[in-house]
Amino acid sequence: MTHKRLIDLLWLLLVALTLAGSYLGETTKPGLAITLIIALTVAIKGRIIVDHFMELKTANRMIRNLMRAYFYVLPLVIVLTTLFGDWLARLTTL
Repeated sequence: MTHKRLIDLLWLLLVALTLAGSYLGETTKPGLAITLIIALTVAIKGRIIVDHFMELKTANRMIRNLMRAYFYVLPLVIVLTTLFGDWLARLTTL
């Protein structure tokens, strides 16, 4: 598989994941299961973007890992906000 073909397929996967996430957001009730699915898609999409579209797969290991960590921390924050949203709101309110 050529690099261009791989990029095209990954772009289609990103579009499909985005559309599926939008569909879930519009048609389902909010809940932990939906939040976990959305958090997982954020992590997958972020990893694809960092590795293939930002071309950091062969970059300096520290830079690559910091960028990847962002897309693992962000989904964790999404899930924690769903689980402890009221507590976090009280904690961050003046």
